Amino acid sequence: MADRNVLGEELATCGTDPTTGFERDGCCGTHPDDRGRHELCAVMTEEFLQFSADRGNNLVTPRPELSFPGLDPGDRWCLCLGRWTEALEATRTQRLPETTVPPVILDATNEAVLDAVALETLEAHAYDA
Repeated sequence: MADRNVLGEELATCGTDPTTGFERDGCCGTHPDDRGRHELCAVMTEEFLQFSADRGNNLVTPRPELSFPGLDPGDRWCLCLGRWTEALEATRTQRLPETTVPPVILDATNEAVLDAVALETLEAHAYDA
């Protein structure tokens, strides 16, 4: 059965330039070996990339050995669910800029994230193309 998105529809492709997803297939699917839960499709912001780097996860520098191209603001990427929720919490408790939470592509975000984040929260942070 195909993965579904948070809207209950077929999961759309998150990004192919660069190619994202745990399996580097462009989609934020679930996978039993994906301990980081790369299930949330988001559009990278400068503030989020800095936030992540400040916490020891540099998403800007390419890592070819991991098939990781390095990210720029505006790239679509399947994020670790925990990092996104960490950014969300930091905007609330540390008064960081709202752009620290990268906007979510709802039709490309796996429904599995709904066990940790309410749909209303995702919708409040939805990408507005």
